[in-house]
Amino acid sequence: MYPTYAREAFTIYTEPAKADIAAIHKYLSQDSYWAQNVPLETVAKSLRNSLCFHLYAGEKQIGLARVITDKATFAYLCDVYVLPDYRGKGLSKWLMQCVKEHPDLQGIRRFMLATKDAHGLYTQFGFQLSEAGRLMEIVNREVYKQPKEPAEVPEKN
Repeated sequence: MYPTYAREAFTIYTEPAKADIAAIHKYLSQDSYWAQNVPLETVAKSLRNSLCFHLYAGEKQIGLARVITDKATFAYLCDVYVLPDYRGKGLSKWLMQCVKEHPDLQGIRRFMLATKDAHGLYTQFGFQLSEAGRLMEIVNREVYKQPKEPAEVPEKN
């Protein structure tokens, strides 16, 4: 049901229960350039609602690739990382190969991602710069810095 991939001392799990949420949150909130200060609850919710590829060395989660998808027509690749101590071993390429080969991601019409510095990796897997002027977005880079208002609890009748 959940594909698992193995190579040497490394394993990639797609089973949601394999997510080390604390480790993922630590990397995203402290070390990534795209999700600084992201709340733990936001990370947990994003993992629950995505197709995730959890990269492990033994019992330690050392990387991730998260895909937001309807599994039919659209996919968005995000939160891709390999911890610094494990870089240079071809793990990001292997992670991307597993993403591209996953059965739920075959026949996707539009597969997107955004990157500041990893264009060389992603072009090896068929990604290219988008058509200028066609894509639109709303970006709030300060969202994790803004105070979060407590959720309203509905009154009981």
